[in-house]
Amino acid sequence: MTEPEFPQDFLLFTAPEKVQVITRLLPAPNAEEVLVHVTRSAISTGTELLIYRGQFPPEESLDQSIKSLPGSFTYPFQYGYSTVGVVAAAGSESDQEWVGRRVFAFQPHASAYLSLPNQLISLPADISAEDTLFLPNMETAVNFVQDGAPLIGERVAVIGLGIVGLLTANLLARFPLSTLDGIDLLPGRCSIAAGLPGVNSFSPEKAAINRPDEGYDLIFELSGSPEGLNLAINLAGFESRIVIGSWYGTKKGEINLGGKFHRNRIKLVSSQVSTIASHLQGRWSKQRRLETVIDQLTTINPSKWISHRFRLSRAQEAYELLSAKPDEAFQVVFSYDNDR
Repeated sequence: MTEPEFPQDFLLFTAPEKVQVITRLLPAPNAEEVLVHVTRSAISTGTELLIYRGQFPPEESLDQSIKSLPGSFTYPFQYGYSTVGVVAAAGSESDQEWVGRRVFAFQPHASAYLSLPNQLISLPADISAEDTLFLPNMETAVNFVQDGAPLIGERVAVIGLGIVGLLTANLLARFPLSTLDGIDLLPGRCSIAAGLPGVNSFSPEKAAINRPDEGYDLIFELSGSPEGLNLAINLAGFESRIVIGSWYGTKKGEINLGGKFHRNRIKLVSSQVSTIASHLQGRWSKQRRLETVIDQLTTINPSKWISHRFRLSRAQEAYELLSAKPDEAFQVVFSYDNDR
């Protein structure tokens, strides 16, 4: 008897500023696999815009920490790492209790996929699908805060108020800080940040004027622009820390390491979510961090920041909007409900 096949629509980055949606048939899950039907996937604005624009180092791997993203940045390739769906079928040796479960996975944009169960995150009933889409960004924000280790009474700034910056500011707002300022070029993002309790928001020009007299103690550089790092150095105080969470891709800039940087003994910290800082690994595992992330998602409910929802068939339009109107398209989501 012929094994059943399942249709899959998937997104392919084919060239700078070009994406294509392709349909193919997936085989039935093998004995150990499950089949997941996707209901939502989220665009990671920072990383995926670099990919869409072709501003990535081609020699680098897509992401060695995510098994669903093999290979390197060479067109054509699939990308994406935030999907929510429902397990529709399970292989003969898989636990059949997976069938019907809502799950999250670090998977490229596609309407369905095959996976081993140990690569899925089973979702609790009290978290919505669209809040769950922010899981990778929330995990990144938690990692930034852990690496920054803010202290009571510190003066803190977040440069770059995209989704990751806004989530980071949300987490920091719960600390007993003396000052918490958000900084961004885009007025719309500053407006969202200003709505958070205890957060002031400024343009880069106004940030220089409103900078604390002795500078900030801790700065998170999350703008995705090398100029953001120069701004952080200019705003920093003596022996302050700058946590660099931006991935600049192939973007280059002249970083001013004279003057303030040299004399102020500023510490630059590279922070990346794929690993946990060595001084925390004795107590913190990725599972413990994940539990913290899900708890924060159910508290913050970031789905309120979704600005646009598109069918996957309109992917080209979605990326064009993100690229051309970043202040208008804050978080863009692909919806797969009833696509067929």
